[in-house]
Amino acid sequence: MSPSTPNREATAQRLLTSSAKLSYDPEIDIDWDAPLAEDKFYVPEHLVTLYGTPMWAAMDQRQRIELSKQELVNTVSVGIWFETILMQLLLRLTYHRDPTSRHVHYAFAEVADECRHSTMFGRLIERVDGRPYRQPFVWHRIGQVLPLVLTGPSMWVATLMGEEVFDVLQRDTMRDERLQPLVQAVMRIHVTEEARHVRYARADLVRRLERTNRASKEFARFVGAQGAMLLATALTNPSQYKRAGLDPREARRQAWANPHHREAKRHGAERVVRFLSEQDLIGGPTVRLWRRSGLLD
Repeated sequence: MSPSTPNREATAQRLLTSSAKLSYDPEIDIDWDAPLAEDKFYVPEHLVTLYGTPMWAAMDQRQRIELSKQELVNTVSVGIWFETILMQLLLRLTYHRDPTSRHVHYAFAEVADECRHSTMFGRLIERVDGRPYRQPFVWHRIGQVLPLVLTGPSMWVATLMGEEVFDVLQRDTMRDERLQPLVQAVMRIHVTEEARHVRYARADLVRRLERTNRASKEFARFVGAQGAMLLATALTNPSQYKRAGLDPREARRQAWANPHHREAKRHGAERVVRFLSEQDLIGGPTVRLWRRSGLLD
């Protein structure tokens, strides 16, 4: 281990201390009975995938707010799907490790966080009178296999792809006073606790890379690029446009061509792209997938 590599037990202990000092219970810390505002968006207006397109110009304010709600519901549905996979990955990690170590203790703490987050997202969907979105059949099936095949660096790359892009966009959401207060409250809790998860994943990824082989590193690159494509397609789920009363095929076409949406994706991915690039985990043939996704400039 190089002098610059974070010590695993020391990092875990700091995160455990932070968890003890600053964690939330959504059942208590969110006012689920507060009324929703009819004139407020559910995600920042400029982050709606059709913002600035001809379709957006043709929509009235009510339709725009409804689309923002459907995009919120889609995003947190993806979040529940991803967090369910992540919890399985973390539990498999603990199964093979020393249960007295702080590293394992923090993995358990993160599982507890993710359980609360998934429940919180489910309650949010219900509260805004939405219906959860399912992943396409292929990704739903792949999600059942991922906990068995993602190990070492690939596990942490997948974790960071699922956490960091949404984390950046959710920080923008929680700061926007023009949004539904309920949505702001949910995002504030999620952002606060996810910051610890990101530090845990980054630190362990750096340690794993010091002793990984070339094949494992190339697989981690592949996982990151596939994660970029999955995020890009998930954010433009045709079903969200259909539920908002729009032509799903045309809406998705305009969203993918929309420079505002492309900039939002790059903004959300900027931090994780920089980190993965520093670790030499973006490169080779997989760069083409990154560029196709729009997450890499």
